[in-house]
Amino acid sequence: MKISKGEPNHLPQVLSLIIELAVFEKEPNAVTNNEEQLKLDYEEGLFDFFILEVEERVVGFALYYMRYSTWKGRSFYLEDLYIKPSFRNLGYGKLLFERCVDEARELSCSQMNWQVLDWNKGAIRFYEKRNASISTEWYNGTISFE
Repeated sequence: MKISKGEPNHLPQVLSLIIELAVFEKEPNAVTNNEEQLKLDYEEGLFDFFILEVEERVVGFALYYMRYSTWKGRSFYLEDLYIKPSFRNLGYGKLLFERCVDEARELSCSQMNWQVLDWNKGAIRFYEKRNASISTEWYNGTISFE
């Protein structure tokens, strides 16, 4: 098992995992992103990512970017953390999450943020075990331009 910074050549595998995640989150047709756009956005520095490899096969990823909180300053936003189902409950999620926490600290972030679906009780328990507070007070707002 190895966790490392992702590189452009990993993006096709990451896109495949993003599609798996959309299926898991009951939104199988929601992914409109593509490999070319991911590569362009990565090269422009819009996000960074870690990959989880087992036997030289990418089986998980964590994609993140910097955001800014007017109250707290520099913040690390974990957009997605996903591990293939057959590699869950082996401690890999914890290691990948902890690598993100370490990265946020190395980048001098004041906090790390992410979202979790209210029905994903396993993920909520996972985060709460790591002393995360899960807010149910805020609603998400979105305007789509597609």
